[in-house]
Amino acid sequence: MKLGRPLEFDPDVALEKAMQVFWSQGYEATSLQNLLEAMDLSKSSFYQAFSNKQRLFERCIEHFRNEQVHRLRQALDQAPSGWAFLEQCLYALAEEARGPEKPRGCLIMNTATEFAGRDPAVAQQVATGIEKLTGVFVAAVQRAQAEGNIPIEHDAPVLARYLVSSISGLRTMVKAGARPETAHDIACVVMTALR
Repeated sequence: MKLGRPLEFDPDVALEKAMQVFWSQGYEATSLQNLLEAMDLSKSSFYQAFSNKQRLFERCIEHFRNEQVHRLRQALDQAPSGWAFLEQCLYALAEEARGPEKPRGCLIMNTATEFAGRDPAVAQQVATGIEKLTGVFVAAVQRAQAEGNIPIEHDAPVLARYLVSSISGLRTMVKAGARPETAHDIACVVMTALR
């Protein structure tokens, strides 16, 4: 059997570049040409490595999810407390409204909005992404409960889902142009609700 030519590029680097394009533009607005230029690939190399645009997109969602979960778990491990981790997540998000770059939201939640569940494979990637992110917040809430900052009688998974939905909504507001003060006020209310 004749094997194809070996890849002459780093697929992980190409995947990261593709993810950035999808994250900035969304799936529908991203053309194959946009991807080829960003990834610095020929069509043949693209198809050999990634099959097609949708398969690449699914891999980008998975890549984004893994990066975010890893980053959040590291931040939780390094935080002085579970409560401090939660504050950092919410207030850092509010501060994105001050940044020079246009906020892009969350690729997983952007995808949920763009696809609205019309594609089963993408819907599954979104559901898995939300589940994995929620898992980090369950761990943070449980830590904050053990440290005495959140009442132990509160249901940790319910609070974690509340946090994920609040963060998603806050990201959307920041992406839509909410003022930093408005975003900060919302973050304060979310933190107060955990008590």
